[in-house]
Amino acid sequence: MLSRTADHLFWMSRYTERAENTARMLDVNYQTSLLPQSAAVAQVGWQGLLSISELLPSYTKKYGQDITPRNVMDFMVRDESNPSSIVSCLRAARENARAVRGALTTELWETQNSTWLKLAGYLKSNDFERDPGAFFEWVKHRSHLSRGVAVGTMLQDEAFHFYRMGSFLERSDNTARLLDVKFHAVQSDFFGAASAEDQEYDFYHWSAILRSVSGFEVYRKVYRDVITPERVAELLILRPDMPRSLAASMNEVVANLSVVANDISGETQRRAGKLKADLQYARIDEILSTGLHAFLTQFLDRVNELGGRISQDFLVPSGH
Repeated sequence: MLSRTADHLFWMSRYTERAENTARMLDVNYQTSLLPQSAAVAQVGWQGLLSISELLPSYTKKYGQDITPRNVMDFMVRDESNPSSIVSCLRAARENARAVRGALTTELWETQNSTWLKLAGYLKSNDFERDPGAFFEWVKHRSHLSRGVAVGTMLQDEAFHFYRMGSFLERSDNTARLLDVKFHAVQSDFFGAASAEDQEYDFYHWSAILRSVSGFEVYRKVYRDVITPERVAELLILRPDMPRSLAASMNEVVANLSVVANDISGETQRRAGKLKADLQYARIDEILSTGLHAFLTQFLDRVNELGGRISQDFLVPSGH
């Protein structure tokens, strides 16, 4: 297939997934901000969200050093000058879809197009300000719908595999970022003794994180026990049966990559396979003992490099 077509499909799925994951990160921050906590702790959470999304410099350039929930949400939801905002991502997804309209099924195109049209109406009203949680659920639902329509209607040819590869590459990146910022946000030492008040706070904190990745019920089914940070990390990093985990995402990337492999993609496949194997054979106690932040930072670097190599091997050079 034409590399330009593959490029548009790859980025259409990445931008749709990125909008969903931005909504998930904002939602968990919004939910945890409702818990009893000091203003300083709350600000650390919002600042961490900007830092892990690599948006702190552009935010401070526009808003200064004053980091408030209202400004952060406005910047990450509706600010068109921010290329990672939800409105920018969904516009980019729709533009990429429009560029390859002929390669999409009618249902998939109409889903992408109507998402963009409904978003414009949503943000013109006061619905977002009145209930941010409901808006974030709407964004997640539209992403689920787009993905489901693609799986249910697209011919499973190369176009489909590039679409899927973009989704899971983006998902692995965003799950790692969410984990990193949220483990930093917890002030108490999660290996030491905690007061009853700390334990109660941590339960709601980790519950919110699990819900943000649709993992609360999954956690209960897998572990049947109290929520602990170590198990949350294990679920979201190493469990291949958890749909939004790093392991599950990389399994999908490798599987789709092997289908579209060409004469020059051998090294890219090797690196993707090695990253998959490192997750497959890792243990959570080893990861935590050597440092979760260091592990996730290295993972993000490797995923970013992998995305660059996929672009070089298959896609049109672009400024995405």
